[in-house]
Amino acid sequence: MKKTVGVLIVAFIAVAAPGCKQRQEQKQQVTYAPAPAPMVLQIDQLQQAAKMAPKNAEAWTNLGNALMDSHRYAEAVEAYEKSLALEPKNVNVLVDSGTCYRGVGKFDKAVAQYRKALKIDPNFPNAHRNLAVVLAYDLRNPKEGIKEFQKYMEIAPNAPDIETIRQTVRELSAKK
Repeated sequence: MKKTVGVLIVAFIAVAAPGCKQRQEQKQQVTYAPAPAPMVLQIDQLQQAAKMAPKNAEAWTNLGNALMDSHRYAEAVEAYEKSLALEPKNVNVLVDSGTCYRGVGKFDKAVAQYRKALKIDPNFPNAHRNLAVVLAYDLRNPKEGIKEFQKYMEIAPNAPDIETIRQTVRELSAKK
């Protein structure tokens, strides 16, 4: 009887051991960390580039753009501010930083950035459109928002979103 139990135990181990080893191998395969997303790698590379060339406004702008695209608005604002410290009249960066300020709920700062851009280039369409959005929707000033949307349509009559803007102006006008 003892011999039969011993044989059964040895047989069980012989059959079960490979299965346990196979499960361990499967666990090891599952525990590998996934590769970082391409945007995370890009942001890491851009952060390194900006840190290596802290006086390069374009490096800070590129980092800010990637962070903004990733909806990391607070970090993007920091990068854009470093870029603007080097090139304070960069209208695109002023507008993008305004958009990021809006993204973190600092609507007055967003308006200030858009207005700075418009002092430099009064005919910069995106500054008017973005300013209109913040004024009309975030600051609940549709009258001023409509003025900015109208200026946008005047400057960019062939913009791809012109019909949407016209409809927005009609809707805002109807609410007054």
